[in-house]
Amino acid sequence: MTPMIDTLIFARWIVPIRPAHTCLEHHALAIHQGRIVDLLPADLARESYTATQVIERPQGVLMPGLINAHGHAAMTLFRGLADDLPLMDWLNHHIWPAEGRWVSESFVRAGTRLAVAEMLRGGTTTFSDMYFYPEVVADVAASVSMRCQTAFPVLDFPTPWGAGPDDYLRKGLALIDEYRGSQLVSIAFGPHAPYTVSDDPLRRIVTLAEQTGRPIQIHLHETAFEVESALQQTGLRPLVRLHQLGLLGPQTQCVHMTQLNTSDIEILTQTNAHVVHCPQSNLKLASGFCPIHKLQQAGVNVALGTDGAASNNDLDLWDEMRTAALLAKAVAGDAQATPAFYALEMATLNGAKALGLEDQTGSLEPGKFADCIVVDLSALHAQPLYQAPSHLVYATHAHQVSDVWVQGKRLLCEGILQGLSSEALIEEACHWAEKIRQS
Repeated sequence: MTPMIDTLIFARWIVPIRPAHTCLEHHALAIHQGRIVDLLPADLARESYTATQVIERPQGVLMPGLINAHGHAAMTLFRGLADDLPLMDWLNHHIWPAEGRWVSESFVRAGTRLAVAEMLRGGTTTFSDMYFYPEVVADVAASVSMRCQTAFPVLDFPTPWGAGPDDYLRKGLALIDEYRGSQLVSIAFGPHAPYTVSDDPLRRIVTLAEQTGRPIQIHLHETAFEVESALQQTGLRPLVRLHQLGLLGPQTQCVHMTQLNTSDIEILTQTNAHVVHCPQSNLKLASGFCPIHKLQQAGVNVALGTDGAASNNDLDLWDEMRTAALLAKAVAGDAQATPAFYALEMATLNGAKALGLEDQTGSLEPGKFADCIVVDLSALHAQPLYQAPSHLVYATHAHQVSDVWVQGKRLLCEGILQGLSSEALIEEACHWAEKIRQS
């Protein structure tokens, strides 16, 4: 008698990410109690398992869910608020004033719900967030069964969420305790940037991160202005300063990294710190280019993030993946830089590595959680099809995602969100936009 399992998914192609450079045809994924139990040829799967639910996707690609390794989910409510401006003008004169006026628990809940729906609809199953009221972000993610890392903010000055470093750390440590046993939500330290956090709080974060085993995510080397200002004020490049403070290590997620020299890359290699590349946000703000081909050659793990929708202006990792692959070729002057399979790794397994979740998600391997998606390749613009992995990177759009599972739970079914009302979310977003517009 064949064993009974929860779900069998049959697909025309399966791209498991591991083993690397693998694209299987006519295979099936077996899922039970939220985890992957087998990946095997379709005929053998029909003989080996009986499933409560059998899903056939004869023109689809089954692959791991995408991992958005950096963003500010609630900022979807600022989408398009201040476009075509350089970073510091955008922050100082538009975004920070708007945040001071509007950011609250209700704002963060509404913006995060909108962002979560957008990400799930496009095949993102895990996201990392750095924003105010991280307890609200964690609650929203858990309520819809989406996997997330919430990096609670730490800054030298007051914000809507806290009075200063002591207050941020106190609240953040309480959040770590609250979600210690969660399978979906993990908590990280989120010092905003070297120019907004002084040495003493950073030293405390290093100690607390070691004690709690929690990761650290920080905006770093985002612009030439940031690096030049640091050199004038301290005589040190920001990365060197953080290295001297002990902040860099396998637990550190360095976001943006557009301004890197050879010495910087050597430090990243030595410390095993991760880089989170946000190409579209960096391009829009004219921040610079992260040299991901050099980082890859040096053995540095590079993940992908969208940043917030206020500077992107969407949370579409397919667009991000394609932009990253094309930009890498232009920056390196090498058409072979960042090939399709590596771009897929950046959006899946590399993200899991950066977030410390490699043993849980990021690839379709037995024992890992069943975080997976199906991409429909039957559309006109997807024809003809010679190599599924290449199509995924260079010719796929978010609306082609037909199905999404997180931990074996189906959150998108044939393009329809489960448990979230698109109409209600749009109405709520329009309500907030009207208030913000009138201010």
